[in-house]
Parts: sequence; C-alpha cells; structure tokens
Amino acid sequence: MEFLDAVFNRRTTNGPFRPDPVSPEHQQTLIRAAAAAPSQFNSQPWRFVVIEDRDTINTVASISGESMTEVMSSGTFFNRYKKYFRFSQKEMDTLRSGMLFDKLPALLRPFTSRAFTPSGQNLMNKLRVPQTLGEENRKLVAGSPLLLGVMLERGEYRPEELSGFYSVFSMGAAMENLWLTTVELGMGIQFVSFPMEAPHQWQRIVDMLRVPDDLELMAVYRLGYLPERTHRPAIDWSSRERKRPSQFVFRETCDVPQEGWDNDVRPGSA
Repeated sequence: MEFLDAVFNRRTTNGPFRPDPVSPEHQQTLIRAAAAAPSQFNSQPWRFVVIEDRDTINTVASISGESMTEVMSSGTFFNRYKKYFRFSQKEMDTLRSGMLFDKLPALLRPFTSRAFTPSGQNLMNKLRVPQTLGEENRKLVAGSPLLLGVMLERGEYRPEELSGFYSVFSMGAAMENLWLTTVELGMGIQFVSFPMEAPHQWQRIVDMLRVPDDLELMAVYRLGYLPERTHRPAIDWSSRERKRPSQFVFRETCDVPQEGWDNDVRPGSA
C-alpha cells in the first residue's frame, strides 16, 4: 500500500470488529510504528498497556457504557459538544466539519431541531436514548479483541510547562503512526472516550490497569480486524467532509486565504 493511500483511507471505526484476536505480529507492528514517531529531545514519553484479557475488556466496556448513559442523561455531553453536531446534509455541506447524524430512528427525526433544548433533553431521557446508546457502546467495546491504553510520563507531561505540550504532541504523532498502520493491516480503531467525560469512571479504569503514580493514563483505544460488511447501529454518524483549504490555509500572512486548491479536496474521516 502506498503511504498516501493509508493517509487518505484512514478511518474511525464506529461499528464492530471481527472476533478474531489480533496476532502478536500485528500487535508488535503497531507498537513499533508508534515508537517510530518523533519526540522532543528523543524523550519518547509514551507508554502503552496492551489488553487482551476478556474480563478486563468487559469491565472497561461496562464502564464506557455507564459513562455514556450518565453524561448523555445529564445533558453535559450535548452542552459541551453541540457545536460539532449536524442533523442535515445541507448543514454539513456549509460547515464541512463536525459529525453528521445521518442515521436516526424514525421516532427521533422530527425532534432534531430541539435536540439541545431542555425539552429535547427531557424527550431523549423519556425515550431512554442515553440508555440505548450506552448499551450500544458497551457492546462495541466488549466485542473488541484488543484494547490499548496510552500513557505519558509525568516527568515529561507537565501541562503548566512547555514540556507538557511537547509530550502531548509526541503522543499524538505516535498514535497517528499507529492509526495509519491499522489501514495497512486491515484493522480498525476507535477512541474509548466516554469514561473520560466522567472522571470517577475514568479513575476506575486507572485503578484497574494499576497505572503507577509516575504515569498518566491519557487515552484508551479499541482495536480489531474489520469485517467485510458492517451493520450500522440505530443511531450513527458520519464525518467524511473536510474544510476547503481556503477555509484554513493562508498564503504568506494570515490576511490572505489560499486560493486555487479547493477543487482537490479529498474526503477524510474523524
């Protein structure tokens, strides 16, 4: 596979994986790709915990599902991220960013215009939408053959200092290397983010993984091989659009948008 093919075919996997375990060879390839990333002063601040134990995966899955239900029931998730949610193709075509909820149960479609209002939140709670989504999330994580925890050395990760930026930047580069490698290996990957929205739930994962005091657990990902066909969940989204270069690239100074590149925009995915 050509490198740019991997870049432009990178995806986030919203759906399930095959149940097959990830081979040791592929696990090693993923970590070697991550470790090849650049880091300030070659500090290599990243640490990884590779998780295949079924009980651990099931517990993380339960925590993730509970977290999703919790933050969606309270409305904090929608209030925090509503600027990224789109409910029509027209809106997505205009903004060219965020997530288009292009698959919703028929019962919910008439109410998208008030999705972020108190009455909309009450309706979603009444229809048990947070519970439905939480259970879908639990199943997805539980069905993953591999979880990957990503940590940073606290000696490098000091958010109040410049080294904090360097370490997070390095971790991002490492994870992008790993993410692109999943394309080559026929694998998918998704960020297990909802426990981070509920700090007491995230702490449960930190404790379960026995993260030492000198490391900070930054993220957990689920990985696996992609099935030939996928079944979209009842509530799902797409994020293929990308902003046009004239919307985010400038020429010489920030007063002059880049011109002439907008007709060659390739689709991406969050």
